[in-house]
Amino acid sequence: QVQFVESGGGLVQPGGSLRLSCTASGFSFSHYDMSWYRQAPGKERELVAIITSTGGSTKYTDSVKGRFTISRDNAKNTVYLQMNSLKPEDTAVYYCNAGSWYGKDFYGMDYWGKGTLVSVSS
Repeated sequence: QVQFVESGGGLVQPGGSLRLSCTASGFSFSHYDMSWYRQAPGKERELVAIITSTGGSTKYTDSVKGRFTISRDNAKNTVYLQMNSLKPEDTAVYYCNAGSWYGKDFYGMDYWGKGTLVSVSS
C-alpha cells in the first residue's frame, strides 16, 4: 500500500528556515519522480517543486525559486524540502507525491499523506 508520511513543519518567523521530510513506502521509490505540493487555507493545492527519480533535475514554482531546495535520498525512500527566507505567504499544509514529470506538468499518484503544517508568522 502506497504511503507518504510528511514531517518537519512548524511555526517559524518570517525569514526563518525549515526542512521538511517525506518518507514513502509501498512502491519503488527510486523509479519515480517526486514532488512537493502545498495547500493554503481556502486555496487549491499548488505544485511547489519537482525532482527527477535520480535527483539530477529539479523544477520550482516561481514564488519559491531561490528560497526552496528539493532533494532526495533514494536509499532512505525520502524526499526533502529545504525552505529558507520563509514568508507569511508560504503558510500552508505541505504534501509530497510520486509520479512522472512531463514538461511543466506532474502526473502524480492518487494517494496523499496527512501533510505537515508550516506556519510563518511573527
